[in-house]
Amino acid sequence: MFGDISLIRSAAKNPATSPELTEDLVNSVKAKTTAVLALLRQACQQFPSITFANSLGAEDMLLSDLILREKLAISIFSLDTGRLPPETYELMQALEQKYQTKLKIYFPQAEAVEHYVQQHGINAFYQSIEMRKACCQMRKVEPLRRALQGKQAWITGMRAEQSATRANLPHQEFDAGNGLEKFNPLSDWHENEVWAYIRMHDVPYNKLHDAFYPSIGCAPCTRAVAMGEDVRAGRWWWEDPTSKECGLHVKKN
Repeated sequence: MFGDISLIRSAAKNPATSPELTEDLVNSVKAKTTAVLALLRQACQQFPSITFANSLGAEDMLLSDLILREKLAISIFSLDTGRLPPETYELMQALEQKYQTKLKIYFPQAEAVEHYVQQHGINAFYQSIEMRKACCQMRKVEPLRRALQGKQAWITGMRAEQSATRANLPHQEFDAGNGLEKFNPLSDWHENEVWAYIRMHDVPYNKLHDAFYPSIGCAPCTRAVAMGEDVRAGRWWWEDPTSKECGLHVKKN
């Protein structure tokens, strides 16, 4: 089902993670970086109790670099679902070492995980969308709610072009599901701009990106994608792409 990762890693260099740093691309990244910093500073002023949800993807490493280098008053946390790839844990350590910081890590409730596994099985999320969403609920959504408790606003690394479910993503919106303001500073960034920033500033990143994993979540629910395939195609690849979200960013009607 997952393919031979060793073969994937020995494949040709992934051009998506090493874009040519043309003058136009560099200038675009510089201009957009200035706009992101302005938005982040504005968010800090508006909402003193603000936090950044770092999923350790390329976009979130970009934002972590900005927040930590500029010493912005924004706390940073990550969710450890218990099913992350080894490369993601390696990146956690690399981030903490490079920036001399400590991530606040939130874990799922042990009792909920034990109940799910005992009732349905360790990999029940493959059986149905309901089982998959139940797994995401206990491993991601519930810990996120604890992480956001008492906060006025939060920041994500989402981009509008990542998937059909994120089209027309605004830079700022009210998150009715969590009851606080939400900022998406990279909404209008393109993938090559994200990677240009990472290369320009020597930002650490998950090495699975080089192995054609543009979007990385839990290990059992993430696969590599083919050249030119949608960046979110490797997440829950057995489901309809128009509804593939884990619940962290689903709008409340």
